Amino acid sequence: MDDLRGKWLRAVAEADDDSALEAVRVAALGKKGEISAQMRELGRMTPEERQEAGPRLNALKDEINAAIAAKRAALADAALEERLRTEWLDVTLPARPQRVGTVHPISQVTEEVTAIFADMGFSVAEGPQVESDWHNFDALNIPGHHPARAEMDTFYMARAQDDTRPPHVLRTHTSPVQIRAMEMAGAPLRVICPGRVYRADYDQTHTPMFHQVEGLAIDRDISMANLKWVLEEFVKAFFEVDEVELRFRASHFPFTEPSAEVDIRCSWEGGTLKVGEGDDWLEILGSGMVHPKVLMAGNIDPAAWQGFAFGMGIDRIAMLKYGIPDLRAFFESDLRWLRHYGFAALDVPTLHRGLSR
Repeated sequence: MDDLRGKWLRAVAEADDDSALEAVRVAALGKKGEISAQMRELGRMTPEERQEAGPRLNALKDEINAAIAAKRAALADAALEERLRTEWLDVTLPARPQRVGTVHPISQVTEEVTAIFADMGFSVAEGPQVESDWHNFDALNIPGHHPARAEMDTFYMARAQDDTRPPHVLRTHTSPVQIRAMEMAGAPLRVICPGRVYRADYDQTHTPMFHQVEGLAIDRDISMANLKWVLEEFVKAFFEVDEVELRFRASHFPFTEPSAEVDIRCSWEGGTLKVGEGDDWLEILGSGMVHPKVLMAGNIDPAAWQGFAFGMGIDRIAMLKYGIPDLRAFFESDLRWLRHYGFAALDVPTLHRGLSR
């Protein structure tokens, strides 16, 4: 019995992995194992022999089982120790950065524009995107024969043949918001009107849906000089330059008189726009003094009040500031495109969140 005990305890001690240890267990205690065979011999023994051999065999079986369990635990501890030695984690390291949602260029530029004009005392006015024909055209002194009112240029809302309601359109500019602001607040008034607008056009610099911001200021003593100052301050703040030179070119808009297209002095070095220097000029917006008929449409007396208005494309100035070549990319882009142009988060002062990161 002592020889049997020594044999299997040595075999357990020499097993160097789980598979070898399992082989020892089967050879010693399995159905055909050596100790199991000894246990079966008890039935052939006399009662006196069985009384002596039985307890010793049971004790041997328990001792071998205990040795196997201890060895298995030792092997598991050794495996864990080796894993800890080769696979370790420094819990003091900071977490890996995770990408967060990105701010779209249009959203960021709208915030920038709103914050700049808010510093000059302009509030934000909003209006419906499905607009009445009167607010979108008639109130703005746009005659019925004007090309902008043609169905090839404007999206008209579908209507039943017997529908007698006034026609409605997808607004072609945010100017009708100015009419609604005058109707609601009267004068004096100082608002900007950012939002989506719609026109039947699609190419590298035009899309059926785009974004505009228009401004309106009405007071008793206001002039083109005030308009020029406001636009200069805006351009300097938006393009982040100390000095800027604007050029006003006479133009015609039905809703302003006199009217002017506004250019900025700039240069294109290596395809990059630099505002405030160079020998080139770039048109960025339209402006003028509010036409008396427009004031009257907004229930404001043009004999007592006057004002100026301006409008520009948010998509266009975003393209100019951030070097985006194709307007269509704003709507067909993905996150890689946004990150390429640096739109990971707002990093400029905004109206609602201050300096946001």
